[in-house]
Amino acid sequence: MSESVISSIQELLEKHHLTGWLFYDFRRTNTLACQVLNISNEAHLTRRFFYWVPAAGDPVKIVNRLEEHVLDHLPGDILSYQTWKDLQVCLKKTLPNEAVVAMEYSPLNNIPYISKVDAGTVDLIRACGVEVVSSANLLQAYTAVLTPDQIHSHITAAKVLNKIADLTWEYVAKGKGLNEYDVQQFILQQIHAHDCITESAPHCAVNANSANPHYCPSAERHVPIEKGDFVLIDLYCKCDIPDAVFADITRVAVLAAEPTAKQVEVFSIVKDAQETATKFVKERITNDIPVYGWEVDHVTRKVIADAGYGDYFVHRTGHNLGKSVHGDGVNLDNYESHDTRELLPSTCFTIEPGIYLPGEFGIRQEYDVLIHPKRKVEVTGGNQKEIICLS
Repeated sequence: MSESVISSIQELLEKHHLTGWLFYDFRRTNTLACQVLNISNEAHLTRRFFYWVPAAGDPVKIVNRLEEHVLDHLPGDILSYQTWKDLQVCLKKTLPNEAVVAMEYSPLNNIPYISKVDAGTVDLIRACGVEVVSSANLLQAYTAVLTPDQIHSHITAAKVLNKIADLTWEYVAKGKGLNEYDVQQFILQQIHAHDCITESAPHCAVNANSANPHYCPSAERHVPIEKGDFVLIDLYCKCDIPDAVFADITRVAVLAAEPTAKQVEVFSIVKDAQETATKFVKERITNDIPVYGWEVDHVTRKVIADAGYGDYFVHRTGHNLGKSVHGDGVNLDNYESHDTRELLPSTCFTIEPGIYLPGEFGIRQEYDVLIHPKRKVEVTGGNQKEIICLS
């Protein structure tokens, strides 16, 4: 971590009126701190360390004497400890009285994805006479904001997925005796053929299976695809290059001349919810008005609830995209969690509302939204306007 990164952290601390940011880890339990601090994967971490970055002044490294080297790549003074009593002395010496200290902690566990510091350690820090607050909005600047190369990699992957979706429907339309697993494997082969990689197998779900948002076929568990069937595919990948960023889309089709009236109705509601969410994000971002993850979920969910299907939208509206398909940034969520993090420029996320009718079918519409550095909002991965008919 360079002096310039420290300076940028200190600017954020000033902006958020915080005394400082206290990073903590024990045996890599705080993956986010290790990421921000650029801790090597090869580093031997068996003891607790703290790294204090104050809003003004020099950082302080608090390390066990057995592992004094673990933060050598970071600027700042070193305080080493041996016993647990030594550690408490070091912390009290470092943290100003009545300071407001950011840590990877979430009040009431509202955002479990960033809740990496255990309750006992939070107690330990509070015992130093300070207030502990969440670092959630600080973290995003270092775990979710994308570089120009990463933005380009996402756009490339999104174009690949859009192409593969079209190829998949051609494969299904022309194929005979296919099943869900065949389609999954076709998508996977196409991902690799386009010089991309993925974290897990794509999804293909037919009829009632599509009403399970996380249904995924396997060689042992799958159903055949037959005339008249409803088919959902969910595919995600990233370019096979270092630090690439994922894209993630979902499409639906019927093996018929036209979908049923109920399928058209549900698709229309889901599409309206997706477009409402996108419009809401665009209006806020382009007018430089803060927009938070929970708000986007709220406006999306209202569309589906007002249409009478609220009980059948059983997951969050979207998730952050990063080097993992479920990235470390803000999620569009006021359902599974209450995500109060702000959507930032140079970040990317999915918008994917769905309605799932047990025993019948489920429709999810998913594309990606990229907020460019200058606040332009772009939909990536294509935009399905109607149910595809594969008659």
